[in-house]
Amino acid sequence: MALRKPPLYDVYAADATFTGFGGWDMPVEFESIRAEHEAVRDSVGLFDVSHMGEIVVSGSDATALMQRLTSNDVEALSPGESQYSAITDESGVIVDDTIVYRLPEAEDRYLFVPNAGHDEAAYRRWVDHRDEWGLDCEVRNETDAWAMVAVQGPDAAETVDRATDADVAPLSWGDVIEAEVGGVRSFVSRTGYTGEDGFEILCPTDEAEPVWSAFAADCTPCGLGSRDTLRTEMGFLLSGQDFDPDAEPRNPYEAGIGWTVALDTDFVGRDALATVADAGVEETFVGLVLRERGIARHGHEIVADGDVVGHVTSGTMSPTLGEPIALGYVPTSLSEPGTELSIAVRGQEKRAEIVPTPFIEDN
Repeated sequence: MALRKPPLYDVYAADATFTGFGGWDMPVEFESIRAEHEAVRDSVGLFDVSHMGEIVVSGSDATALMQRLTSNDVEALSPGESQYSAITDESGVIVDDTIVYRLPEAEDRYLFVPNAGHDEAAYRRWVDHRDEWGLDCEVRNETDAWAMVAVQGPDAAETVDRATDADVAPLSWGDVIEAEVGGVRSFVSRTGYTGEDGFEILCPTDEAEPVWSAFAADCTPCGLGSRDTLRTEMGFLLSGQDFDPDAEPRNPYEAGIGWTVALDTDFVGRDALATVADAGVEETFVGLVLRERGIARHGHEIVADGDVVGHVTSGTMSPTLGEPIALGYVPTSLSEPGTELSIAVRGQEKRAEIVPTPFIEDN
């Protein structure tokens, strides 16, 4: 199957190196992953994240449907606010993670963002449950109608403020407003996936170029490579790698996002997760730093006293710290920071230590 191309593909095709990701042909780097990573940590970077899905849910029962299919408390959102949430199955296993926006100036209109390549499955899940439960709302897969760019870094607010007709400085994390960006009516939210201050901007697909151009002169263009190193330094989950309903089935408590579970709401998987909350988990998501030369990668075994006790789900050389870091699952009994373990890298055990996440200071 041919890879989907983001709407900005032709704008930067000559300047980027591409990779397939979630069914999309996406820029993995422009200048270099390290340079782009450092730009986001030190100043400001610009990402095309149009590979993310967009599902719009509206109508009198929209809140009820969103509440029953995501783990967080949707009813706590006012128009113009968003929240991070998990989508779980009946057993409490994470199907996907998502941002849910309650769109501004609309009581019963939501937009949620599935991960790359998950939009059609999410759409079907919402439609099927809406019909099963007899709820009155419209569900639309609008992934092809929207482009999304992310402006991330300590200079993001100043940069976005110059390009919009709105004052973005007062926005709190998760706030979303409508504003003109580069002359294009867009949704602007104070969200991101880098650990730095930042904004994500949704605009119509056919008007994506002027929005990108509004930032291109002031920002370093960044690809998915630096997006991955940035999120790994923060300990953020990557769908399909740090959790996957088939290859890496994990519930929110194991994956370290138990705070997204509102057990006083009624959602698919709630009862199973209430049992987990009472009993606790046997394995948990942790950060590790290698104390010897080597880079841990997805699938590498985590070893204690000669026995395999877990595995790495993400790993990289941290550009900020200058040392190899990893994320993975270990028994809860071995999860305390300071616990010394090993990671098998190319058949050799490398000394490692459990450390708190984020690996760097959360900005």
